Amino acid sequence: MYGPMSRLVNVRDILSALAILVAAIAAAWLVRYVLVALGRKAAKKTVTGVGGLLFRALGMPLFIGTILAGVYFGLVCLPWNVAVELWLQKGFYVALAAVGVYAALSVANTLLRWYGQEIAVTTKTTLDDKLLTVLRVGVPIVGGLLGVLLLLRIVGVQHPALNAWLGEHGVRIAIIVVLSLLAFFATSRGLPRVIKSMVRGGMVGQPEEEVAKRSDTLAGVLVATGQVVIIAVAILMLMSELDIQIAPILAGVGVAGIAIGFGAQSLVKDVITGLFIVMEGQYRVGDVVRIADISGLVEGINLRRTVLRDLDGIVHFVPNGEIRVASNFTKEYSRVNLNVSVAYGTNLDHAITVVNRVGLELANDPEWKPFILKPPQVLRVDNLAESGIDIKILGDTKPIKQWDIMGQLRKRIKEAFDAEGIEIPYPHTKVYFGGSPSGISTTTAHGKGRQVGCNGSVEDRGSTERAG
Repeated sequence: MYGPMSRLVNVRDILSALAILVAAIAAAWLVRYVLVALGRKAAKKTVTGVGGLLFRALGMPLFIGTILAGVYFGLVCLPWNVAVELWLQKGFYVALAAVGVYAALSVANTLLRWYGQEIAVTTKTTLDDKLLTVLRVGVPIVGGLLGVLLLLRIVGVQHPALNAWLGEHGVRIAIIVVLSLLAFFATSRGLPRVIKSMVRGGMVGQPEEEVAKRSDTLAGVLVATGQVVIIAVAILMLMSELDIQIAPILAGVGVAGIAIGFGAQSLVKDVITGLFIVMEGQYRVGDVVRIADISGLVEGINLRRTVLRDLDGIVHFVPNGEIRVASNFTKEYSRVNLNVSVAYGTNLDHAITVVNRVGLELANDPEWKPFILKPPQVLRVDNLAESGIDIKILGDTKPIKQWDIMGQLRKRIKEAFDAEGIEIPYPHTKVYFGGSPSGISTTTAHGKGRQVGCNGSVEDRGSTERAG
């Protein structure tokens, strides 16, 4: 008797086993190298890099699987008896199944990580992040349980009732989960593109910024709604497969909906108002608006509330039902509306010529030209104020660029006025020590001021002061 061997082991058997093992190790390293190279190549060809991530995720499982195959076939070359060969075969199948489960979980984890880094960050909803959190925990648990069941089945440990249930419902549950996830991710990835294409077709001739704002706003609302519907339908179908009666649940939801409708009328009002805001395109994500006496940049819109961020960085959550009037500062185009004051002693024609020249120079500047639709020009003499003459300047800019343009315009007008000797009025005070020569009037071009006499009295003056 040779124990576990069917005959004596010779040198040829040992060399054959070692040769197969060495070949398997070499093949494993070669497979790993090829997968890494293919991953780098795929990462360069694709925008998202998902191909490279998948190749890297499969690298280690295939490496381990190739070595296991080499160990198994190397051992099989030895003259084992039938019982040992059966145990070796069963052990190889168990190890191979474990590697397969590991490979599937690696691919699933890679896809989830890719989705979270590349797609979820671009969507306007938080459902992606919440679902990814659930999947990151649930997928390893479910995959591990299925792997354990598979391993038990391979080694001959079976539970007839469980196998029957899995055979009847397991496949349908898996199909429901897979199709629901595909629909969920397709909604997040594909629906925004479809919406943008449709919006672009309906806004022919509109600036690309307007198309982007409109499509982003609609995509944020419709994607969130579609994701909620998909999750709700998937949960109801899974409950049905788990033999949970959904009719009482639906009836309870209906009753609760009626109660909520009566008790949460403000919520219903928010949703209805939000629906009209989105469908009418009153404002979009990226617009600067004033709603409910709050001004700021629109960072998010859904059917219930609008999120604004003001210049102080404060985020305001405004229920849509509280919006009576919505003022949009950046819809289609924006406007420079600026008043510049000059002293009463200024030649108005000369001042207007200088302002118009500065506006044209700004509009022709390569740095600012792309943002100016109509050069800033003098509209009229707007007001004869107490301390100076107000000149109104108007011009059209691309959305949200009016404040940048007005800041640059003020700077250039100040520099041009200094160069031309045109004075901008400002409050000032003149102090006289002793008396001024009688009958001499002093005229100031600076606007409103105050005269302080030698007796300590102070007298406010307008644009012309007379000391005597």
